[in-house]
Amino acid sequence: MPLDFFGYDMFEWFSVIGTIAFAVSGAIVAMEEEYDVLGVFVLGLVTAFGGGVVRNLLIGVPVTTLWEQGLYLKIAVAAMALTLVVPTRWIHRWKSWGSFFDAIGLSAFAIQGALYAVQMGLPLGAAIVAAVLTGSGGGIIRDLLAGRKPLVLHDEIYAFWAILAGVAVWLGWSETPGQLFALFLAVVAMRMLSVHFRWRLPRRSLRGRTGGGAKA
Repeated sequence: MPLDFFGYDMFEWFSVIGTIAFAVSGAIVAMEEEYDVLGVFVLGLVTAFGGGVVRNLLIGVPVTTLWEQGLYLKIAVAAMALTLVVPTRWIHRWKSWGSFFDAIGLSAFAIQGALYAVQMGLPLGAAIVAAVLTGSGGGIIRDLLAGRKPLVLHDEIYAFWAILAGVAVWLGWSETPGQLFALFLAVVAMRMLSVHFRWRLPRRSLRGRTGGGAKA
């Protein structure tokens, strides 16, 4: 039974939200790094679809399904084209809301990825991997191509919320449209709380330390 919300399959809602948020994110990063027009489109497309392609490779979905997503490719291209022509002050305004839109993309794609895995009858580990890769894989590829440290590996808690989304979907806590939408909002909210309060996972730094023995 399809998960419908206002007459549309929830997959479509999540895909559209995530595609726009991530495509614009990639385009802005490309412009910040002074890439040319082709670079803007390449980085935007990689951000929007890269995580899904890697996910498909790992859970056994044909990679060629990407070419069946004509609507989402058009949406991504349109979003990036608008990013190229809107006034710079609009982009700065978008950037001030960047974490929020990025959280929307994270939540939408993580849930979508987990739903793919669950519908294929895959185990919990596969649902988690699918959620993390779909939710943050494109951003990792974007940052690496832009010569930056991947945001998800050093900034406020990010991929962890995708893990929890994958667990929730696999446990069946999102079987109705209402539950699915509640999970979507919860992931967005937790990501934004992480940004606001600068929550971070434990880390161990080796900076400023030497490998030498104890002083005499």
